[in-house]
Amino acid sequence: MNDVPWLTVLWVVPLLGALATAFSGRTGIPARTVAVAASLVTLAVGAVTATRFDQGEGGWQLTETHTWISAFGAHYALGLDGLGLLMVLLTVVLVPVVLVAAWRDTEDDRNGAAFFAWALALESLSLLVFTAADVLLFYVVFEATLIPAYFLIGGFGRAGRARAALKFLMYQLGGGLVLLGAVIGLYVVSARAGEPTYLVTELAGLDMPTEAGRWIFAGFFLAFAVKAPLFPVHTWLADTTENATPPTSVLLVCILDKIGTFGMLRFCLGLFPEASEWATPVVVVLALISIVYGAFLAIGQDDLLRLIGLTSLSHFGFIVLGIFALTQEGGSGAVLYMVNHGIATAALFLLAGFLIRRRGTSLISELSGMEKGAPVLAGLFLVAGLATAGLPGLSQFVSEILVLIGAFDYHWLAGAVAVTGIVLAAIYVLWAYQRIFTGPARAEQAAGERLDDGVGSGTTAPSATEAVATRTAAAPADLDRREVGVLAPLMLALVLFGFVPGPLLEVANPTVEMLLEQVTPDDGPTVASPEEAGH
Repeated sequence: MNDVPWLTVLWVVPLLGALATAFSGRTGIPARTVAVAASLVTLAVGAVTATRFDQGEGGWQLTETHTWISAFGAHYALGLDGLGLLMVLLTVVLVPVVLVAAWRDTEDDRNGAAFFAWALALESLSLLVFTAADVLLFYVVFEATLIPAYFLIGGFGRAGRARAALKFLMYQLGGGLVLLGAVIGLYVVSARAGEPTYLVTELAGLDMPTEAGRWIFAGFFLAFAVKAPLFPVHTWLADTTENATPPTSVLLVCILDKIGTFGMLRFCLGLFPEASEWATPVVVVLALISIVYGAFLAIGQDDLLRLIGLTSLSHFGFIVLGIFALTQEGGSGAVLYMVNHGIATAALFLLAGFLIRRRGTSLISELSGMEKGAPVLAGLFLVAGLATAGLPGLSQFVSEILVLIGAFDYHWLAGAVAVTGIVLAAIYVLWAYQRIFTGPARAEQAAGERLDDGVGSGTTAPSATEAVATRTAAAPADLDRREVGVLAPLMLALVLFGFVPGPLLEVANPTVEMLLEQVTPDDGPTVASPEEAGH
């Protein structure tokens, strides 16, 4: 078992599952059954991989290195540290949840098989990105993730999906081209220093000229800012979440977009510590703008899916702020935020999808009184929304507190501006809940208006039987057992990590501490988990 290349197995399994799903029509097995089975096997491999990761050891583990293009110093190199492990676990948990959530959204025809196959392909490539220990390998897979993402957006969803998919692709390709220039720059710098290399471990110790390091950093950061997304290269986000299906939005916002903030930690801080510290004032300003601007935009939205998408602009601002505060608390908070945002936002998108399926619209102005007929849906939506708003006792609260501590350590003004994002989050969450779930249902309002009109104009008013029938028709069905089962692990995680964040901190701390030692060697103490503090 010690010789098993677990990281290779981890990304190959969902890729084989995607191929099996695409050709499942020839076997007679439903595509969705094949896809869910493949995602569960991937989850099992991810769990085994996690058990073989030694938290106390730190650094790169389970490494695999094979020469790929010797002339460029490129390798097929994989490795796992605490940051990568958390992203891998988030991915392998969310994908089966998404596939089961989409169980009834696509029939078992060619289109249904395509959706599930592209979802597994995206999982495979995302896992390879999170474990890549070679910059050129990372870049190739970073760009390859756009293929399944494009087809998931453009092939499924609303009438505007084609335009949204094209806009998404143009932004991402633009960032990718800039990243390509930076990757080439790394080759030139490493070749001048001796042997050309793309191995992350070797580049981290490279004595890079200051000016070259800053230019290459700028290329990496811009590409990751587009992916994350960060103001002002964020405008593709809302259009995408509004027109894509909710399961697709979960894959994009909760998994794929994490590559942006993951890259900022892995490459910007890891390879360009001097340039990261140099760029910190500008990045912090952009992060603060994202926090406040995203929250204000979310408050004014009438489309529920667009609203949830814009909340992520604000939340990614918090993550970037934590990273570039360059403190242990901020960095640990940012990593926790990446995990907890993925869980809470996935729950919100899936609940929005279940709601839209019942009402046939995502316009908040067309929704009201939902809690009467669907109290479970309403209750779970409120829990997920409050988690997004940072309610104490739910997982995102811990992340936000750590990020805010890091922000105040950086500068009191940065912390003060960031706090307003939490206040605004409470506004857009509670106002959206009030408009969607409280008050009379739309059909009841219409019946009341017809009754008033009938009394005033002399026409016959609806009978009591007709009024009861109208109210019954207006009441949507509540969540069924499958939908509750889909949401159960997400809700459990929101509560569990809200009270017991220690396990996540234990995994994240060594990697964050190592990265900050490169940028700020005299940084403060590690954020201890409750278990560590007890000793």
